[in-house]
Amino acid sequence: MSTALSVRIPDDLASKLSDIAEETERPKSFHVQKALESYLTELADLQVAYDRLHDTADPIITAEDMRKELEL
Repeated sequence: MSTALSVRIPDDLASKLSDIAEETERPKSFHVQKALESYLTELADLQVAYDRLHDTADPIITAEDMRKELEL
């Protein structure tokens, strides 16, 4: 199942999207979907990193200690 979505984007971005769609012979919607999937994945990863950074129960180790633990 899919859902239609209408968005407004700047003319220069729309032009670049049209060019890429033409070059790849894929619809613009394909590229928008892939870009959104990538963005949402990155956003989720960023949230995990942010949460871990602010987790006081998560120990912080030095790079030297990490190398020793990994036997590098």
